[in-house]
Amino acid sequence: MSDDENEDKVGYGHPPKHSRFKPGRSGNPKGRPKGHRNFQTDLNEVLEMKVQLKVNGTTRTMTMQQAAILQLGQSAVKGGMRALERLLALAAQHNGQTLIQDSDEALPEEDRAILEQYRASGQAQAPGDAATEDEDGEPEKSGQEGEDE
Repeated sequence: MSDDENEDKVGYGHPPKHSRFKPGRSGNPKGRPKGHRNFQTDLNEVLEMKVQLKVNGTTRTMTMQQAAILQLGQSAVKGGMRALERLLALAAQHNGQTLIQDSDEALPEEDRAILEQYRASGQAQAPGDAATEDEDGEPEKSGQEGEDE
């Protein structure tokens, strides 16, 4: 095929020659306006704003970020479990630590021995492994009863 035939071709990915971008011309000539702020910039500005808060009867000036963390801490102290979990997760994340969740390592030796004994007895099943049995002790088929397969 010659170059002339390639340029005249019209179809998917090959618009008509009169509607193609001219050389040196952008497909979005106005582009993003200069000085247009994105979400991260706005968020950083809001978090750095100074606010006045009453803490223990005295007015303190702090950033919005500090006030939010203080509020989260106060909610955790009052017994808010979600706030406590979030506060601990933030602390671990920013201190380079990992939280121990549902780990056998967090258990005392006596409790760990009991747990191992329970697992060895065969009564413990992993989540999602809950197989059901019929009266004969055979695993039930997954399907509706009474249907012939």
